[in-house]
Amino acid sequence: MTEQLLSLIADGSVLVMWAALLFHFILPIPLDYHPMVLWGKFATLLSDKVNRQQSQQQRLLSGSLSWLIMCIPALMVLLAALPLIWKIELYNLALLLLAIEWRGSEKLSLSLVKSLSVEDKVQARALLGNYVNRETSTLSLLGLGKTGAETMILSYSRNVISVLFWYAIGGGIAAIMYRLIAELARNWSPSRPLFRPFGLPSVYILAVLDFIPLRLFALLLCVGSNAKGSMHALLTQGKQWLLPGPGWLLASVGGKLEISLGGPAIYQQQKIIRPKMGGRIAPSAYHLAQLRTLLNNRIIIWIVIQSLLITALNQGL
Repeated sequence: MTEQLLSLIADGSVLVMWAALLFHFILPIPLDYHPMVLWGKFATLLSDKVNRQQSQQQRLLSGSLSWLIMCIPALMVLLAALPLIWKIELYNLALLLLAIEWRGSEKLSLSLVKSLSVEDKVQARALLGNYVNRETSTLSLLGLGKTGAETMILSYSRNVISVLFWYAIGGGIAAIMYRLIAELARNWSPSRPLFRPFGLPSVYILAVLDFIPLRLFALLLCVGSNAKGSMHALLTQGKQWLLPGPGWLLASVGGKLEISLGGPAIYQQQKIIRPKMGGRIAPSAYHLAQLRTLLNNRIIIWIVIQSLLITALNQGL
């Protein structure tokens, strides 16, 4: 056991991952100064300039070129910095620390549970309004519970699981590039009429990057209590969602906790019909607390498994 622990510590990439997670919680980056916020503001400024009233084909082309204008220079800068780095582990640590956002997901979850437990709809609407693109000002307690659950699932999964997955694949650069791409997809989400079809390229690229990590995490979520119900929902409902990764996630969690997810949502005064996922129980504060515990437990298991796999692969090489 001691030799295995020393082997994990000796592996630089695993140590960097653990250090980034530790620093993320004890030394949080102020939200107003976080690079992701600045990146999102720049994406908004760019879309305001180029996403105009044009034909569908022209807007799709504008969205593709805008994605390239944002992502290619960012990748080039990250790669160009490599020869100047004295210690690559510190570079990976800094990039992973910027990419991961576990603490923010925790803060949102705890605040939502607290608000819904006292039926404070105003506070819950304000909280979700900062994280989702849909209209929240008219959401009922049922709508707040469903929206909150969906937001928590995708927030933990993308901001932690997918970031760690791409860190394992390509180090800090892959992790930060994934997060930048995810932020573009959120800012230019075609679920809002303003960004349809401008935001389709960014969403499809994110869907490709999410395909493996979100599906693996969905399978991990199925393990444990009510595994049969969770797997059944995943296999029967997961394919109904527009994007495969989020579809598997929502179906597996909805089936496991038997909570109702999906359904109609309003984006910029336009009602969007989405498939219904999970069970029939309306998510409440109690279910969101259950969901938070489930997600955190599975993330810890994911981190342990990823650490062991990275070490085993490095030793094999």
